[in-house]
Amino acid sequence: MIKLSSSNFPEVKKVELGAGFEMEIPLVYEKLKQQAEKEIERILSKYPKAFKMWKLLNSDPEVHADWDIANFIAVGKLKYNDHGEVHAKIVAQNALKMLEILLEHGILPDIMKMHAGDEDDVHLVVLAAALLHDIGNVTHREDHHLHSVYMAIPILNRLLPQIYEHPEVMFEIRNHILHCIYAHGEKVKDLTIEASLVGIADGTDMTKGRGRLAFDTGNVNIHTVSALSIEEVSITKGEEKPIRILIKMSNSAGIFQVQETLVPKITRSPLEDYVEIIAYTEPLGSTSDQRIVHRLIIKDGKLVPK
Repeated sequence: MIKLSSSNFPEVKKVELGAGFEMEIPLVYEKLKQQAEKEIERILSKYPKAFKMWKLLNSDPEVHADWDIANFIAVGKLKYNDHGEVHAKIVAQNALKMLEILLEHGILPDIMKMHAGDEDDVHLVVLAAALLHDIGNVTHREDHHLHSVYMAIPILNRLLPQIYEHPEVMFEIRNHILHCIYAHGEKVKDLTIEASLVGIADGTDMTKGRGRLAFDTGNVNIHTVSALSIEEVSITKGEEKPIRILIKMSNSAGIFQVQETLVPKITRSPLEDYVEIIAYTEPLGSTSDQRIVHRLIIKDGKLVPK
């Protein structure tokens, strides 16, 4: 069991993460998981194939075991931020929310653009890739995006036939999912809009609850301190671009998390021209603090004051 200190963060909740593995997480992060599950079900309620895949993955013992041990390796052994079930569901939620906005703007993902599937298929691909993108951490953090692909193949081969009757169609959908999983790696280029959605959503999960896990297990560095400075991340419709990622920070240390984690996921991806970032510290306009930055936007791949 990974035991977290509650002295600085009193709202800690013990959650069962499988038959023989337990850990304690901040209550606020557990609430984020519940919100993510609710939002995922809201978005997928119109898409029967994707909704069925959600039910299959969310109840699958192998998937849950992978989430559990991925977190054991990432948090328990390496003292990284959360890479388990909560992270996977937050990534899925944010990827699906961005997909929803793109479709409202008439921007078609690659599967639809190439007439290889419909909206339901796209939602299934994005959902499955988001939920499985980090399971390779059970093997090791190094090359985890590649390990995630290997580990996802038997899971997808087992579950997708319950949704797709035609084997060739099923395997093509599976292969789209595998590209999304592999391409979330830091140095791998996203080649499809679907992969970009998963990669960018991966970078949006940086709120303080996630950083609390690593911080309280003794990993005090710029990554964890920066993560603790992120109060809230929300996905909304943008003004200058279709998608806006709004980041509320308690202090300017959060800029590191935005610059190092999120910006690289957006720049040079197929969605670079469709996503805007607004990062700001609160309270806005305050003259009583010594914050260096109050409001930032992304421009030409860099964060600039606004």
